[in-house]
Amino acid sequence: MELILIRHPIPDVAPGVCYGRSDIPAAAAALAAGHAALAPQLADALARDARLYSSPLQRCTALACLLGAPALDARLAEMDFGAWEMRAWDDIPCAEVDAWAADLLDYRPGGGETVREVAARVQSFLDELQHDAVIVCHAGTMRLMAAMAAGEPLLHAAQKPNQIKYCSTLRLSWPAKSV
Repeated sequence: MELILIRHPIPDVAPGVCYGRSDIPAAAAALAAGHAALAPQLADALARDARLYSSPLQRCTALACLLGAPALDARLAEMDFGAWEMRAWDDIPCAEVDAWAADLLDYRPGGGETVREVAARVQSFLDELQHDAVIVCHAGTMRLMAAMAAGEPLLHAAQKPNQIKYCSTLRLSWPAKSV
């Protein structure tokens, strides 16, 4: 199966703010520009009966609804950063960030989710897929799916700096191919 992953448009939030599971909208201009750029790219996939899915967070659903009639799935949501949500990264104590860096897979940033828990729910979604899909989601979700498709350890996905641009696409084959 082919998966086309799309990162949501730029959210309407101040730079430097932690906003994982927070349900914030996409910036209006970014949403319009993202749709205009992506719709032609995705027309063939959606015409071939690829199913459209979206994280239920509004920065994803706004774009997904412009592309079609998405099925919303909570397993595609971004990581929950607990008490860190909507706080400036500079206001989060360094000791807490250092503790997370020391245990990327199992630390609960802000008391929220671990990377391992996010990976388990994303894996559950992938395990149920039986058809090509276009998926509007988040950079963290995309990085985990890419690692799973490549057969890489989760720690590699967690350690890589985010380089996924807003409204960019990533194409994957699923299930992962054996090496």
